[in-house]
Amino acid sequence: MSRRVVSAVAALAALPLVIGLAGCATGAGNAGGEDDVVTIGVVGKSDEQWPAFVDAAAEEGITVELVDFGSYEQPNPALTEGEIDLNQFQHIVYLAQYNEASGEDLTPIGSTQIYPLGLYSTKYDDVDSIPDGETVAVPDDASNQARALLVLQAAGLVELSDGGTAFSDVADVDESASRVKVKALEAALIPTSLPDVAAAIINNDFVQDAGLSFDDALFTDDPSDDSALQYVNIFAARAEDADNETYAKLVEIFQTNEAVQAGLDESSGGTGVSLQTPVDELVDLLASVQKDVAAND
Repeated sequence: MSRRVVSAVAALAALPLVIGLAGCATGAGNAGGEDDVVTIGVVGKSDEQWPAFVDAAAEEGITVELVDFGSYEQPNPALTEGEIDLNQFQHIVYLAQYNEASGEDLTPIGSTQIYPLGLYSTKYDDVDSIPDGETVAVPDDASNQARALLVLQAAGLVELSDGGTAFSDVADVDESASRVKVKALEAALIPTSLPDVAAAIINNDFVQDAGLSFDDALFTDDPSDDSALQYVNIFAARAEDADNETYAKLVEIFQTNEAVQAGLDESSGGTGVSLQTPVDELVDLLASVQKDVAAND
């Protein structure tokens, strides 16, 4: 997140959850035990990979209960407070910013996929057709906002005064040198707001909510680029559960089960890049990004 808005994330973390939680943390500790019940917070419970994952976990004696959240601000506070055991919705940059803002120590325990971040429009068929002076929406959560601005810069729609970093925000848009204006909206609301703007950066979770397919993107970044690793999505746990064997087994199931991977491919329209990044590498990357977040506060 832009260091100028980290305090806002801390405030969001303090907000009460607005949806009910299906169960509470169980502290499962023995992989494969018949009585294991693990609650996992997600954004998009209806995505195709989740039923396959729940079934595959059950075959290993682990009962998974999914808790569906309506926005990105909710799963980390829920995990911190022990309302859920794990969450799987965020990338490394988002987690680093949450930890730094809240003073918490949530940790990655496994990687899932890197998704491209795309620019969509219901009014224009390509980037060049977007008229100068029009408005383009980007997510208002700072990590995705920075990435969205980098996409717009790569597409030739904006110029960023800082050259563009993982900490850029809308205040860094050089309006005099940019083709479009930029408006920040809550990521979950952008799909319904798309008709009101020329185009929008829409997170992968919400593309289909906008009645779009991933092939409709006017422009995307490259998830296979080495610099994109900081945006790999992860399973996150509380630090004291980093070595939990049941949780590690669930990560293994998610990463290797063919039905789960097929579901991921379907839900991302084939755009996601699955990774099995070593956990120690994820932890080191989190520490590095979190250090950058603190330096940019």
